[in-house]
Amino acid sequence: MLVRLSSRALVALAGAGSAAVLAGAFAFQHIGGLAPCALCLWQRWPHAAAVVIMALALMVPHRGLRLLGALAALTTAAIGGFHMGVEYGWWEGLATCGGSAITGISVDDLLNPAASVGTPARCDQVAWSLAGISMAGWNMILSLGLAGIWLMAARRA
Repeated sequence: MLVRLSSRALVALAGAGSAAVLAGAFAFQHIGGLAPCALCLWQRWPHAAAVVIMALALMVPHRGLRLLGALAALTTAAIGGFHMGVEYGWWEGLATCGGSAITGISVDDLLNPAASVGTPARCDQVAWSLAGISMAGWNMILSLGLAGIWLMAARRA
């Protein structure tokens, strides 16, 4: 039996999906020890926006908010697709993807030869994969599904 969810339930599902993807990313980082690269961090922002949009859309049932949620999901899917292409060598990454960025390091640490500043994560290396698909690829797949849920919610609004 197929259950027809209300627009409100679809909004909650889509927003919860983005929250779950974010929770997974933070778990891989803080529990699994996988440092995110620049593109990994960029993929998180649209998910965070989708969670905020969900909260707004649940309070103010406006079709435009649901479309904005779909746009957020499509944005992170596009970044994930680009990142996956960089990981698999289909195209070049951005200048910040080379692993040589020194952002977030204090001037004192840069001038102290004894300081350990670590190596930034590279965008062109797959840190983890499942079924041959990297985290960026899974983000793209899941985010396209979330965009579809947002669009179904917009259609039923």
